[in-house]
Amino acid sequence: MNTETLARLQFALTVSFHYLFPPLSIGLGITLVIMEAIWLKTKDQDYKNMARFWVRIFSLIFGLGVATGIVMEFEFGTNWAAYSRYVGDIFGSALAAEGVFAFFLESGFLALLVFGWDRISPKLHFFSTCMVALGSTFSAVWIVVANSWMQTPAGYQIVQTPMGPRAHITDFWQMVFNPSSVDRLLHVVDSAYITAAFLVTSVSAYYLLKGRHIKVAQMSMKIGLGLAMIATLLQFVTGDQSVRYVAKYQPAKMAAMEGHFHSSRPLGLTLFGWVDPANQTVHGLTVPRVGSYLLTWNPTNPVEGLNSIPKNDQPMIQPVFQLYHLMVLCGIALFAVAFWGGFLWIRGALFQSKWFLKVLIYSVALPQIATQAGWFTAELGRQPWIVYGMMRTSAALSKAVKAGEILSSLILFTVIYLLLGALFFYLLNKRIQTGPEDVSNDSDLATTFNPTQVSA
Repeated sequence: MNTETLARLQFALTVSFHYLFPPLSIGLGITLVIMEAIWLKTKDQDYKNMARFWVRIFSLIFGLGVATGIVMEFEFGTNWAAYSRYVGDIFGSALAAEGVFAFFLESGFLALLVFGWDRISPKLHFFSTCMVALGSTFSAVWIVVANSWMQTPAGYQIVQTPMGPRAHITDFWQMVFNPSSVDRLLHVVDSAYITAAFLVTSVSAYYLLKGRHIKVAQMSMKIGLGLAMIATLLQFVTGDQSVRYVAKYQPAKMAAMEGHFHSSRPLGLTLFGWVDPANQTVHGLTVPRVGSYLLTWNPTNPVEGLNSIPKNDQPMIQPVFQLYHLMVLCGIALFAVAFWGGFLWIRGALFQSKWFLKVLIYSVALPQIATQAGWFTAELGRQPWIVYGMMRTSAALSKAVKAGEILSSLILFTVIYLLLGALFFYLLNKRIQTGPEDVSNDSDLATTFNPTQVSA
């Protein structure tokens, strides 16, 4: 493999592993705010125990997120030096803003959140929780702004310097509010809420099936499921807006996402299939003209296809198509699980449905699959551009780094991340097995909730 392929693989590895953690920390941040607010209002000690338990989970996730995120910033200097020189003023400003407005806020209050339960007043602790949640969200804001600028650059000009042309900011807020940033941010943050909500419901379902920490598990289940229903419903809205920006500003990506080749034809909506580039068609189940209706409100409007885009400007069609549809499929499945849970909740059968509790345990993987597939769709669909329409990926590479050096570091990173992943799941499982602290006697509750008596 050549230098470009290896550099992209290495960055894909580090980003994919890192991205397991930020959605959880962002979503758990708002979940902790909800839990602690209920505790302050009700003075119910079980809500405090529940919040303390999830704070321990949050701190583990936050630590791994920070450790794995630092690596990517070094890669910009080692593997992508030409990119860093060309757009460093713009990209670096967003990363600096994340450090100032997000990381310091989040980490500054984290110690109070973790260790301040019995050392500061409940209201001050709640304020610390809010600041950590706000810092987590701010982190998403600036990272999404930086990445969205790469998708739809704005607020810049190219100037000549002694070291060659560079992109300089002409309007900071135009750079921040570039055409895709707001829509993508809403979509990313909402997906983070879904990811955390299903982690909470998964762990709660596990406790209910095991007959442990019943009251806390029931309370956590209601909070997680309520958040899941709201967030999965909003995901259709934010997803629709994101697709509209793609169709307007990145037609090649949109065409690849749906396997659409003919610019003279309306866009269909493919439910599943396999792209056949040789015959410029998709073998699968496609509903004609629905895509054009969703994008333009007119089913007869044509949508730009791949045949009007030069071959060297087209992304890899098959991976983009399949990953996009995988993301949509996971989103629909999550929506169905969340609202079926809501139906059982209304019927009063949520905590007694053994099969549904098992579904909730395993559904924790679906948001992670969806977020990874969505991120890969966005990044692969932008290719061959590292900054869309402005700088090609092949031109962004470092000249001094060789393929063999990248390969050796890629192997090293893979081994380290496998060890880190194993350590994370070991510690996470250990904390889940330990469970929340109990002030009430769970044995009394267990007599009224016997997991062997739940309905099939």
